[in-house]
Amino acid sequence: MERPIEVAIVDTSASPHAAWRGIGIDRVRLDDTIWEPRRRLTITETLYSQHRLLEETGRMANFRRTAGKEAGGYVTRFYFDDSDVYKWLEAAAWAMATDPSDHLDQLIDEVVAELADAQRPDGYLNTWYSLKEPGLEWTELVRTHELYCAGHLIQAAVAHVRATGKRNLLDVAVKFANLICDTFGPEGSGKRQGTDGHEEIELALVELGRLTGELRYIDQAGYFLDARGHGLSGGDEYHQDHLPFRETSEVVGHAVRQVYLTAGAADIYAETGDPTIEAALERLWQNMVTRRMYVSGGIGSRWEGEAFGRDFELPNERAYTESCAAIGSVMWNWRMLLLRNEARYADLIETTLYNAMLPGLSLSGDRYFYQNPLQDDGNHRRRPWFECACCPPNLARTLASIGGYFATMRDDELAIQLYGRGTVSTPLPSGASAHLTIDTDYPWDGAIRITIAEDADFILSLRIPAWATGASAVVCGEAVTVNQGAYLRLERKWHTGDTIELTLPMPIRHVTAHPYIVENQGRIAVFRGPILFCLESDGGSQVDPRTATLGQADTWIARYEPALLGGVVTIAAEAFDRQLPESWSAQLYRETPLEPAATANEAFTLVPYFAWANREPGPMAVWLKMDQGE
Repeated sequence: MERPIEVAIVDTSASPHAAWRGIGIDRVRLDDTIWEPRRRLTITETLYSQHRLLEETGRMANFRRTAGKEAGGYVTRFYFDDSDVYKWLEAAAWAMATDPSDHLDQLIDEVVAELADAQRPDGYLNTWYSLKEPGLEWTELVRTHELYCAGHLIQAAVAHVRATGKRNLLDVAVKFANLICDTFGPEGSGKRQGTDGHEEIELALVELGRLTGELRYIDQAGYFLDARGHGLSGGDEYHQDHLPFRETSEVVGHAVRQVYLTAGAADIYAETGDPTIEAALERLWQNMVTRRMYVSGGIGSRWEGEAFGRDFELPNERAYTESCAAIGSVMWNWRMLLLRNEARYADLIETTLYNAMLPGLSLSGDRYFYQNPLQDDGNHRRRPWFECACCPPNLARTLASIGGYFATMRDDELAIQLYGRGTVSTPLPSGASAHLTIDTDYPWDGAIRITIAEDADFILSLRIPAWATGASAVVCGEAVTVNQGAYLRLERKWHTGDTIELTLPMPIRHVTAHPYIVENQGRIAVFRGPILFCLESDGGSQVDPRTATLGQADTWIARYEPALLGGVVTIAAEAFDRQLPESWSAQLYRETPLEPAATANEAFTLVPYFAWANREPGPMAVWLKMDQGE
């Protein structure tokens, strides 16, 4: 197979009900201070350390034992551990698209060979059932994630063939997908009814159908979507099986499963145009962003079941906000953006990437958060791996493909969705290319200068974030009207050297919570541009961020500190901390009024939330008290 033109994360180029398509991840070259260093670290370090851990923890041994290459039973604990290998393969494939490496290519081929040797002649591939529970295949769908694992295998295969043109992994995935299509179907089809307790197969099958042109895969994804809500997968909210998808209006249950389901449903809508799916997607999106999402963009408020809570149930210290859930939200919103090209989806992608996904990775690139609380006493720290290791390879595949989220195309229109220093180059239907360079220190600075690098006639659309009050633009020396929360659409014949100067003002913003989130009443969250900040004690301060009161905002100063936390903008403020009376040491409650207490104050620095827990342990809080003045 020849390498396709676009190495797209999601390929909607032939989807009849998608407004846009993403451009190839290799067509965006970043040179910024946040994404490119992390993408580079993922490719040069993280992929190899994760591969080593896949071996050390026995995940690869499971495949060898299934193939009969070595003796022994199932090594690891969880029935879905195959999926960690598949997500690693997807991350490695995206890395090959942008940074080809003979060494990495050989490593991928070695892993693919282990998978192929473990696959049964009929296409079945799952080491848990081959080694641990032979004979029980397809009988425990609610619990053991067979189709979830298959979905990640298919996604890895699609990424691999797009990035390298090789079919070896695709051949494995197609055999398995064909078996799945032959096995499952609606009542009266003579096939097994049911779907997986953990969604993933839906979006994977649609993407396989897009790659191969085989409509049966898209039809099969539609069947799995429609199988929900009939008691075939638990019958409860946790598994999103309480109602048929088209009737749902609230995001419920396990947060990762929910957003993987909505991502798959968006893919199905892009191919079918079913208005009942579109309506459900809109209801679910509105419920999430107006009732059940953290200010960081994180989702999943309950440790119990890694689940969404009720409306406005958004505790800070007990926030679960799994890194995988943030990634799933980005996946869903990316598909919604491709369907509708509405800036609100790109706004949420940006918020979630910076403030809910990125905290999951340490600055060193080798330690991870599974949960991302918005308040902590200093004990929550990143770890090098987890027994349930879904988050590390999920972060790797997202960072390896990050350039693919920066721009979209339709006909002769190029839309810049995310901003960062670098270049974007993509062919146009006319045969010319849209080739531009972007010079900016975003997200630390809102000045963005775009230079056209090649004569061409095309439309350039620039997202203006909803937070960018007072945004302005100058095109080839002439001021143009800009509307925040929308797109600046520039249609003209461009000449080499033409410039667009976009200015997104970045004052320090104070965000308050809905009154029903009682825990946050009287507190603010601090943003500057798209970045959420927190107050973190690094061990040397006597002020506790959880009880401190920030000084008045007119004294706050934002400044870039290149030597701090890899280079970040900080916000300098004065914080006051009410010193509690000694008598509180033995009491949880007491009568009012409180006896007088001294107040201590000191200069304090707010840091980006994504960079917390990279210094000496200390308390941290996102929602802060602030002096309101007279």
